[in-house]
Amino acid sequence: MSTAKTVAESRTTHVEILMPGDLNGYSRLFGGKLMEWIDVVAGVVARRHAGREVTTASVDNLEFQAPAYVNDTIVLEGRITCVGRTSMEVRVDTFVEELGGTRHQVNRAYLVMVALDRNQKPAPVPELILETEEDHAEWDAGLRRRELRRTRQKENY
Repeated sequence: MSTAKTVAESRTTHVEILMPGDLNGYSRLFGGKLMEWIDVVAGVVARRHAGREVTTASVDNLEFQAPAYVNDTIVLEGRITCVGRTSMEVRVDTFVEELGGTRHQVNRAYLVMVALDRNQKPAPVPELILETEEDHAEWDAGLRRRELRRTRQKENY
């Protein structure tokens, strides 16, 4: 397993200009397209942290807060929030960025990504170095979300 890494080492930003093919029947950003971009950003964040291939295990709290329209600039920012032995929680925030640079959040999603070895089995990931108050707050919240996920899994099986 690699040495511990900071949150900053795996941060990822992805930018898109919303095109007509990205819209739904109401001329707004198609939710499935945004989910695809979120999954890609989370995958890149997790690969950078783990130094391995990864797979998406779950998506939590994918809430659409505001619409986006054709020609909007869409900015997705991803960061590691919490790590386990083989899993990583990744937060992806999505914004519409105006021409003047002002951003309005349209979505926040939390995904659980699992690192894979060469046999596509779960593999250990580096520990996370928490440097800022926000890093610590996200870590604590991530532990609570992990417990909620475990509780939901037990209820469903």
